[in-house]
Amino acid sequence: MKKIIIIALILAVGAAACSSKKPEGTKLNQTAPGYKLAKDLTAVLPIFDPDKNAVLLTTKSFDVTVGDVVAVIYGTMGNASAQLSQMDPARLKTAVAQTAGQIAERRLLLAAAAEAKFQVSPEDVNKAMAEQYASAGGEDKFLEAIKTSGGDIDFIKKTVGEDQTIRGFLEKTVFAPIKVSEEDIKKAYAEDKTASVRHILLLTQGKPETEKPVIKKKMEDLLARAKKGEDFAALAKEFTEDQGSKETGGLYENFPRGKMVQPFNDAAFSIPVGQISGIVETEYGFHILKIEDRKKETEPLETVKAQLEADLKQQKQAGAYEKYMTDMKSKAKIVEVKF
Repeated sequence: MKKIIIIALILAVGAAACSSKKPEGTKLNQTAPGYKLAKDLTAVLPIFDPDKNAVLLTTKSFDVTVGDVVAVIYGTMGNASAQLSQMDPARLKTAVAQTAGQIAERRLLLAAAAEAKFQVSPEDVNKAMAEQYASAGGEDKFLEAIKTSGGDIDFIKKTVGEDQTIRGFLEKTVFAPIKVSEEDIKKAYAEDKTASVRHILLLTQGKPETEKPVIKKKMEDLLARAKKGEDFAALAKEFTEDQGSKETGGLYENFPRGKMVQPFNDAAFSIPVGQISGIVETEYGFHILKIEDRKKETEPLETVKAQLEADLKQQKQAGAYEKYMTDMKSKAKIVEVKF
């Protein structure tokens, strides 16, 4: 599975400062832009009822509520958020749980940056906004697109500023010690560069812990069938819950090392070509993989050295970030509310 959420509910998420007293989550009154959206989504998932404003995730410093999630969805997607009412309830539930988690993660990072008294300059924020404008063909076109879509330009500007704060804080603290050596580069050059696999995913993300044994038993049955010789692509097409690869029989082709979440990546680049993995658990759920092919770098080392160095640095940063966030979440005592 790629390191992205299944449904792109958010481009970024809003923040709230942490204090000794938990701040109240966003409340949607009947005049709020996201109120109607929440009411419409209540028909798909009752948890969305804006009048109840249920808590989706708790920490010792703040809670993340339905109102927080809806405000983010509407602020980012605008009128396009209406299409979510047509989404399969299970996929919507998973995406909402992911969004709540990312809101919490973002708030923790912003609180850490504030505690370290880290700030970005207005010039850096303006530069980041200029890049947004340029990607849309200019500021006027960008603002017109936001207006047409029903998005919130103030929300977007605030989010861009927070993005710059988080990136700058991580660069100054978590990523500062990271180095890539010549030995690292030579080792990476000698390894397989890409892998092609087929996989079957049964989702557990956003589902109660009590369901996991049942889901794992189903995967064990599928694994037994695959290892007895049933066509893996046909099994994937019938059973996988990864919509991104379902129609191609679970195929992810020629993806580079480090592109997928770590347990998936480790299996893809360690299991011999032609063989089927055991059950691999990731943040998304349970997977089984069939390794179709792997390829090494064909260009001379000097030609690809700069790119290898950049890729290795990114991989090391990802590992450092994951460890940092795991520690931070543990200290924050994050608890997801099952719904």
